[in-house]
Amino acid sequence: MSALAKASGALKSVDYEVFGRVQVVSVLALIVLSHYFPNQYTEQEAKKLGVVGWVKNTSQGTVTGQVQGPEEKVNEMKSWLSKVGSPSSRIDKTNFSNEKEISKLDFSDFNTRY
Repeated sequence: MSALAKASGALKSVDYEVFGRVQVVSVLALIVLSHYFPNQYTEQEAKKLGVVGWVKNTSQGTVTGQVQGPEEKVNEMKSWLSKVGSPSSRIDKTNFSNEKEISKLDFSDFNTRY
């Protein structure tokens, strides 16, 4: 069991999808598709909280991903995904699914998928 799990008790995993204006839409974004700024903020927040998982922009204009970690920290990340997001985003709604207790983390870090 990881030090994170030992220190924090129950581990949780949850999938998410964020709807609204959550992706950068500009000529710069089209040129540098691999560097969407909203994902950078999601990654920074996840690392600040100490959760692991991933984030990815979808072709439908949403942001999707998975968060794993101590239940309290996962709940903090869910709140951030629902209410805060990146500075330029407008969050209309966030769907959470497959929320469950897990015995170990599937990831060692939080990163952006392309």
